[in-house]
Amino acid sequence: MGVRPPQQDDDEPDAIEFGIAALDARLSDADVSFPADGDAVVEALGDSEISYNATGNTITIREAIDRTGKEYFESEQELLNALHPVFEDLRESASNSILMQLKALVPF
Repeated sequence: MGVRPPQQDDDEPDAIEFGIAALDARLSDADVSFPADGDAVVEALGDSEISYNATGNTITIREAIDRTGKEYFESEQELLNALHPVFEDLRESASNSILMQLKALVPF
């Protein structure tokens, strides 16, 4: 998923990548081949953090893979499909929090 940020500066990116889009971009640059287990994916990507919403909330790759309940992935698409509900649940829970609702009301 991606959200366009406010257009103020030409040096800024056109979209903020988070969730599956952010992970897919990292997978394209990583040296990981499938089939692979979760440890191999984490090793190839490093246990860095992935944003799961446009406001910058993050989760580590290790924790996201652990939340899938799967240890082995036949393909990159299977990995992305398994992680999609994890990112969606995190995004929805963050947007339903009281703090996020208050942020949505304030224009700055």
